Amino acid sequence: MAKASPDPTRAELEILRVLWQLGPASVRQVWEAMGSKGSYTTVLKLLQVMLEKGLVKRNEAKLSHVYAAAVDRTVNQERMVGGLIDRAFDGSVSELILRALSVKPASVKEIKTIRALLANVKHKPASEKEDMGK
Repeated sequence: MAKASPDPTRAELEILRVLWQLGPASVRQVWEAMGSKGSYTTVLKLLQVMLEKGLVKRNEAKLSHVYAAAVDRTVNQERMVGGLIDRAFDGSVSELILRALSVKPASVKEIKTIRALLANVKHKPASEKEDMGK
């Protein structure tokens, strides 16, 4: 069984966002897509660290190495949110949602999407103890 990649740091997540948007890209393309923030060598070093962590893959067939995200965006988001729910909200999804909406209000479009998702949620049977505790 393959070992799960660790959660990316903030800087690594920024690079992953670029790779998810662009697809496979050279270090220069990633650096330019990030608005040339920081130095080229910093982006290169981060990509090398991310390769070791299993967050990206590298194609060495061409003269300049091409990097691609090794983790799916949705899978990564779900894993990170699941960890956050467990660590910060004692497993309470409702607490996460309430806190998220109190910090940053949702747009009308987002509220419609949330309502549609809630209408389609398949509830798992909950014990009375869980219902009373939440």
